[in-house]
Amino acid sequence: MKTRSPYLNLVADFMLTKQYSLRSIDTYLKWISGFIHFHDKRHPTSMGDNEVTLYLDYLVLEKNVSPKTQATALNALSFLYKHIVKQELSLNLSFIRSLRQPKLPIVMTPDEVKLLMSFLDKHYYLIAGLMYGSGLRVMEAVQLRVQDIDFDYKCVRIWHGKGLKHRVVTLAVELIPMLRNQIVQADEYLQLDLKNEHYAGVWMPNALSRKYPAANKSLAWQYLFPSRQLSADPATGEIRRHHFHPTGVRKAIKKAAVLANIEKPITPHTLRHSFATHLLQSGADIRTVQTQLGHSDVKTTQIYTHVLQQGANGVTSPLSRIL
Repeated sequence: MKTRSPYLNLVADFMLTKQYSLRSIDTYLKWISGFIHFHDKRHPTSMGDNEVTLYLDYLVLEKNVSPKTQATALNALSFLYKHIVKQELSLNLSFIRSLRQPKLPIVMTPDEVKLLMSFLDKHYYLIAGLMYGSGLRVMEAVQLRVQDIDFDYKCVRIWHGKGLKHRVVTLAVELIPMLRNQIVQADEYLQLDLKNEHYAGVWMPNALSRKYPAANKSLAWQYLFPSRQLSADPATGEIRRHHFHPTGVRKAIKKAAVLANIEKPITPHTLRHSFATHLLQSGADIRTVQTQLGHSDVKTTQIYTHVLQQGANGVTSPLSRIL
């Protein structure tokens, strides 16, 4: 495991107290560390707007990063200067903004999705079904709790998704028998863990753990897709059962795509792209799709309409008129 500097540990500890996810902490530390190394390891307190501007320019001119990546770097540095250095950056930084065009999403046809699912390891079939059937991001899928599945209203509740937003998404009724079976498996793990004197219960946000001290050992709060092994909580060292690792999901989907001879570059996010595109193809309103995906701006959702407007679904080729 790579060791951090005492300063980066200070930032990480502060972010933990503010209940940032471990993934967000790693992302912010990456950009803060990159900023410090870019300026020959100068201490952030000796730098400010000018140095941040130079770094953001470098990311565009030398690294050719996307607008989204540049924005993430800026967010990390803004956090650093606001909460750690205690000297906020100017709101009018004059850095070069990335103009790199976002890539059009890779989308599978319904037949390709069906083929991919047929080659998936059964251990990952249900989670892939939720990503395609409900438009979930991989982290949203692996972090689902048992109580997030609403069988009565046939929906899935997503808490603290990207941007810390909550939303309710559709649930394919065909997945219900598998979901009930998955909950039984989660309960079996829980009953086994409760016999372990070192088991500290499932991880819960600090505020909820204080408000409901016994909830971490209740079935409702257990991860829907529990890990096969117990592990130490990286923040506290307590023994807990984590959820599926997203890397395992990615590898399983990639392997299934190879076995299915699908030549497109397939990732878990391809299932989410396909969900959105197929919803639009079936006549769903773009605002509905926006809500399902959890996009703040409908412009983000509109990229899927660009996919549908390619080829025969958009402009008719002049060759077709003469042949």
